[in-house]
Amino acid sequence: MKTVERRSLAVEDRDLAKQIGTKLRTARHAAGLTQQQVAAGRYTKAYVSALENGLIKPSMAALRFLAVRLGTTPSELLAESDTRWARLDSELRLAAGDWQSAADGFSELLDTAQGAERGRVLVGLAEGLYRLGRGDEAVAIASEATELLGKAGLTSEARQARYWLAAGHHQADNPSEARRLFEQLLADDTEAVPLGPDLRVRLLIALASVLTHAGEPKSALGLLEEARGIGADLDDRRRGALMHSLALDMEAAVRNGLQSLALYRSAEAVVEIATIENELALIFVGLGNLAQARRHSQAARREFERLDNEFALASISETEGRIALAAGDSGAAGERASAAVELARRSGNQKAEISGLLTQARAHRLRGDHAEAGVVLGVAADLARSGPKPRLREILTEWSELVAESGDVKRAYELSREALALV
Repeated sequence: MKTVERRSLAVEDRDLAKQIGTKLRTARHAAGLTQQQVAAGRYTKAYVSALENGLIKPSMAALRFLAVRLGTTPSELLAESDTRWARLDSELRLAAGDWQSAADGFSELLDTAQGAERGRVLVGLAEGLYRLGRGDEAVAIASEATELLGKAGLTSEARQARYWLAAGHHQADNPSEARRLFEQLLADDTEAVPLGPDLRVRLLIALASVLTHAGEPKSALGLLEEARGIGADLDDRRRGALMHSLALDMEAAVRNGLQSLALYRSAEAVVEIATIENELALIFVGLGNLAQARRHSQAARREFERLDNEFALASISETEGRIALAAGDSGAAGERASAAVELARRSGNQKAEISGLLTQARAHRLRGDHAEAGVVLGVAADLARSGPKPRLREILTEWSELVAESGDVKRAYELSREALALV
């Protein structure tokens, strides 16, 4: 069988350098500038000459500077030639945790990227949106990426797109579809076309998270034990995610959560650190240790306030509401839950908005104000009707119990029937 050799990266880089150089020269002539004038203030005439002759490639910083000087954009200088160089810049920003900048960079490339390259750009954008907490948007983007990369026969890259599609569904509170996609991907792991250890570990961890929230801890534990066996050589951040996910019971959650916190710090994953702090706070609420819960929630709040991340702060406020509720302070619980709802609406965090409304309703219920609790649960139910059925079923069930306590048996029956119909 004849082997088809891929062109070397060095050859591809030379071709790309020549394409960019030609565009730089054309743009400079159109602007009526000399090489010295274009370079002035930062670079040398010799550097611009080397670029125009395709002897070297510009960095993204240089490309941006030159584009401004020439009255154009980096995308224009790269258009109709190759988006890989610009995509690399966005991928580096993604790896560095600069989610918004990475997402913006990928978005800028969509006008020029075609075919499989567009699919690769969409995968990066899907991940960026997911990292920003915009799972519903990531779903649409990853879906298109999956189709494009699949048509191009790029199996491994299409699997990456499907992973972010599933992750987007999970974040958008659609666990059934996330589970289906994660399970489907794991089933695609064959000897002929293996997933590879990195993606398999990520899939095992993600599916375990879905199963844990679905009340299937034994199944989740089996997946995580497999992931732990594969993941011995993974980097600190991935090992941190694995150890955090292994926390399936209250005591183990505290132990593994604290260990994963240390690993995330070593990887300088600030957002993940703050998220772990918030989840540890919720674990300590379950253990009845409210002092520790407050300590961890305060640590999470400090990080997210420093990052000015209102999306995450909505979840932190809701956690604080739960802590107050556990302490029997209905006033503080209602105040923190209201703050969570306000932040959630402002930042588009629908998941936190629904959770905040639930905590708000429970605070009213604790005060004996069943009528107001029912109103809030009604708002939460209306909001949840456009989302996944399990969340709506939870709200309707609690609302039914509340109405039954108030003596309205007929209305309680209606709500129960509606909840049971959500299969």
